Amino acid sequence: MTGDRHDFLVVNGWARHTGWLHGPAVAYADKGVVLFGVLLVAGYVVARASGDLLRTARALLAGAGVLLALALNQPIVHAANERRPYVALRHVLVLVHRSADASFPSDHATMAGAAAVGLLYVSRRLGAIAVVAALVMAFTRVYVGAHFPVDVVAGLAVGAIVAVLTQLAAPPVARLLARLQRTPLRPLLPAPHETAAVR
Repeated sequence: MTGDRHDFLVVNGWARHTGWLHGPAVAYADKGVVLFGVLLVAGYVVARASGDLLRTARALLAGAGVLLALALNQPIVHAANERRPYVALRHVLVLVHRSADASFPSDHATMAGAAAVGLLYVSRRLGAIAVVAALVMAFTRVYVGAHFPVDVVAGLAVGAIVAVLTQLAAPPVARLLARLQRTPLRPLLPAPHETAAVR
């Protein structure tokens, strides 16, 4: 799309003049997934400490939603088969390793969108941090030359939708966790006497 390519070139042109940002942007665009892993673990710790089985179920489903979103994103990527910016356009600045994978939707943005929305169900504070982190991830993937803007917007949307749908399973998962409290997995769950009522 012409407009999307124009937006990419605007960001890419800005990247040419902000060499001081290259290092942090490349590091986050490549390794920022670790931050989302940390946030998901923190969400589970917070949920478990609250003694609320429903909240604990939502924390587990936040992680499951990320995996499910990435799995569902792959058929879309293969079907769309969109070329990467550095393949579709000439003379663009590319700051990361050139991938042979298709570009739309962005896996990184999909992961980030799913984690952010999933964590909003667990903790507003962690969710807000994850939302900001997801937006930065989306921007840096364009900044380093790996994706067009529409790729990351679509990725965020796919991740968010899958996360919302995954959270629909929270009540039955909470009931399952209540049963698991009487198994050897009990140490990983809120203590039975701490647990809020599960509807």
